Amino acid sequence: MSASRSEITDAPGAGGGEPEPGGAELLAALLDGMDAALCAFDAAGTVTHWNREAERILGWSAREAVGRRGFAGWAVRSADAGEVQGRLMAAMETPGRQVHEFALLRKDGGRVLVRTQSARVLGADGRPAGVYCAFSEVHAQIDLERSIALSEALFEEASWGVVLVDVDLRPAVVNGEAARALGAGRASPLGRPLGELLVQGVEELEGALHHVLAEGAPRGLVDLWVVVAGAGGQEQRRCWRSGFLRLASPLAEEPVPLGVGWLFHDVTDVKLAEQEANRLRFRAGQLHRAGRAASECEDPLEAASAYLDFALAGFADHVLLDVAEDDGERLVRAAASPAGAPGPCAGVSGGGLPVRYEPGHPAFQAVERSGSVRASGLPGEWAERRQWPADAAHALCTALRSRGRTVGVLTFLRGAARPAFERPDAVYAESVAVLAAAALDLAQTATE
Repeated sequence: MSASRSEITDAPGAGGGEPEPGGAELLAALLDGMDAALCAFDAAGTVTHWNREAERILGWSAREAVGRRGFAGWAVRSADAGEVQGRLMAAMETPGRQVHEFALLRKDGGRVLVRTQSARVLGADGRPAGVYCAFSEVHAQIDLERSIALSEALFEEASWGVVLVDVDLRPAVVNGEAARALGAGRASPLGRPLGELLVQGVEELEGALHHVLAEGAPRGLVDLWVVVAGAGGQEQRRCWRSGFLRLASPLAEEPVPLGVGWLFHDVTDVKLAEQEANRLRFRAGQLHRAGRAASECEDPLEAASAYLDFALAGFADHVLLDVAEDDGERLVRAAASPAGAPGPCAGVSGGGLPVRYEPGHPAFQAVERSGSVRASGLPGEWAERRQWPADAAHALCTALRSRGRTVGVLTFLRGAARPAFERPDAVYAESVAVLAAAALDLAQTATE
């Protein structure tokens, strides 16, 4: 007999262990676990249900609330009780939900403005049997609506790019501005690795996202230089001023990362303008220092070399100074920076030898044009054929003009690691050439 009882007791859903909750217990647990305050009325207006959130907001316990007829005299002022009760119970006659705002009374006598959503409850016969009412404090509801509105505005109308990145570092939501910056539609970047969206700069971006997920958002903004594949396969180098926010679930007991909110703004034009201004200030300072150093040189050729030494800093890897003879038909090397090793520009020992430039060489082109010529090619054979150091990949040749005649050619060379010379670089080289030409002309005059 005891064995059979043991079998019955241990059977699922019977006897020992935790009994399965009944309908009333389950309903009570569900109501008390809700984040919104909830109460219910029967057809006569008597309170039948009252959960813990309602108790938190108004201070009245379920024992004190259930069984009362309406809110009159305890949860609402007597003067307002009729209107409040009428509007709540009117939901029995109307399908769907009705939204109202009421001033309710707390147990301590204070008033709180709540927003309610009420709807009718149908009985087994399909007729209205009562009303349920969910309510929350208006300021909390407004905060929620404001957060939702802000989120929608960020992803629809914001002038900043906004990307929601999941914990796998893949875009989950992209707003219109971010999609345009990435050169894609709003749906195409979703779920793709960042390396498929950026040609360069993805390592820095992923590093920032890893830091945010692990340590939290940095205090300030970060400028990220990236290269984006634009329309037609043309790559664009952009600078995005970025801010990051770590996103965590508000429903978890402990913070659970949902991803990172990445907000960025294109500041490429501003950064390039800053870089250009810094470059101009540096170059102007170098010319000033070069002038003071050259003024202390007794030998004019030494003064010309001083100008070139200061010009090299941050501008080029090599510099060559060739003197023009026979009305520019022949060029003779006068000074050069050492090839293959850093060092100052110095005059060629023994007076120099004519350089074996082939016809059409950029240096001869500069003489013919009385200006500047830029050229680029692959290091090695391209450079050696032009009598330049083998590591040269970019060249800028500028004619040295003094007293209406060409007295030589100045050649600046860059390696493949540097960008090609541009028009602003030619302007700077021509400024250096004016000073070097005057010193070189003085050296030639002294030897005549």
